[in-house]
Amino acid sequence: MLSITNLDYRVEARSLFEGATAQISAGWKVGLVGRNGTGKSTLLRLIREEIANPSGDSAIRMSQKATLGWVAQEVAATDETILEVVLAADHERHALMAESETAEDPMRIADIHTRLIDIDAWSAEARAAEVLMGLGFTDSDLSRATKEFSGGWRMRAALAGVLFSQPDLLLLDEPTNYLDLEGAAWLEGYLKRYPHTVLIVSHDRELLNRCVTHTMALEHLKLSICPGGYDAWLKLRAAKLEQLESQRTKQEAEKAHLQAFVDRFRAKASKAKQAQSRVKKLEKMQDVSIPLSERTTPFFFPAPKDKLSPPMLRLSEAELGYGDDAVILRDVELRLDPEDRIAIVGANGQGKTTLVKSIAKRLPLMAGECTAPSTIRIGYFSQDQLDELTLGDTVLDHVRRALPKETPVGKQRAQAAQMGFSHEKVETKVEKLSGGEKVRLLLGLMSLDKPHILILDEPTSHLDIDSREALIYALNDFAGAVLLITHDVFLAEATADQLWLVKDGAAKPYDGNLNDYRALITQADKRAKAA
Repeated sequence: MLSITNLDYRVEARSLFEGATAQISAGWKVGLVGRNGTGKSTLLRLIREEIANPSGDSAIRMSQKATLGWVAQEVAATDETILEVVLAADHERHALMAESETAEDPMRIADIHTRLIDIDAWSAEARAAEVLMGLGFTDSDLSRATKEFSGGWRMRAALAGVLFSQPDLLLLDEPTNYLDLEGAAWLEGYLKRYPHTVLIVSHDRELLNRCVTHTMALEHLKLSICPGGYDAWLKLRAAKLEQLESQRTKQEAEKAHLQAFVDRFRAKASKAKQAQSRVKKLEKMQDVSIPLSERTTPFFFPAPKDKLSPPMLRLSEAELGYGDDAVILRDVELRLDPEDRIAIVGANGQGKTTLVKSIAKRLPLMAGECTAPSTIRIGYFSQDQLDELTLGDTVLDHVRRALPKETPVGKQRAQAAQMGFSHEKVETKVEKLSGGEKVRLLLGLMSLDKPHILILDEPTSHLDIDSREALIYALNDFAGAVLLITHDVFLAEATADQLWLVKDGAAKPYDGNLNDYRALITQADKRAKAA
């Protein structure tokens, strides 16, 4: 299906690929993994021929007549309905349906209808609706104009379109970034059943473990493929490193033995020829090279300076929303205690962000009470804050503003270093930072006040798998309470021991774990399909 042979590619003076080779067979579901910045998205762009390979070699080939599909950008805001946009993504069906309305030649009309039957065109609306509703749209949404939806929902519609069109090779780059847990769970099941080949870039560990058949790793400018999901690849990599270590130990012992013989007998005439033979053998021996593992900078959330008694925060008979005409949640009764670890679940649009913004005092209550000590400090992170960073300012500028005015420069730099920014990186302007570095900066700024509660609304969208693990360690070490909204099941399972469910205008504790909740989603999806 896809052949990559001796791929070389550079961006300015930096190599991303050197002699990279891989073969992907038809029907494989392949997860492409690697650290941020190694070139995963660049590889997808090379496959799409969006950028040309300057080496001039035809290093990437697809099967003849194979169709290629990917999410290019969000759906445009127009008067077309969401359903119409998704149906139009199947270009052949769309063209045939349009031609069928104007064709006059009886033979051509017959050919059109035969082909429409072959591609099951008459069930298209039902199939498109199934995909859209799996990704979180409601039945009433299908007839709404695309201009009525936010950019995030139009991006979901674009994903729905490429899934519905079912190309022979489907390329997906972080598809769960704009999905909730429900949408991610549905996508996982859909990809398992997908009848063609998939190449997916994702940092969602559970997705990579559950729905891929092979893992392709981009490391040290090379590509390698192994059967199984992400955890299977980790085990194989660890075994290979162990084997290399063993080989290097044996080689070093053999070198020492040969060198000892040379040193001992080089000057002795009777042994000179044997000594010279061993010198040549030493010169021909190629060192066993062990790739250096890249270090992940840890996250750090300092413990609160003062302890608060339980409950730290309580919502009583609370109504939450954006005004009298937009009350989202009613009669909310929740409490938060020191060291609570709570993941908030529920479909997008149900009010999860409204809940955490109200707790963080970013939104006033419509009614009811939020009881908390006057000394409570709450750290709040949301993806929306990425746009609040000041363009043109450096990392150090942001840290300086967040600290007291009298803080010496040395301490400012030390604080930035604790956030994970080196001496050189602190002078980098924010527009030059990667998405992961911006997240790291915002999380660091959030923790400067040593909050009692950390509220994290989708913190992982720009973090690679290793950075997500580092975040898990930091959250588990944090001596305060954590409220978490995330589509990353691995992160939620590794940090949270309680769930709050936000659904149908209510927010309440959920008596079960994430596996129970996933089963609930699956059952609801099956009932929707049956209906």
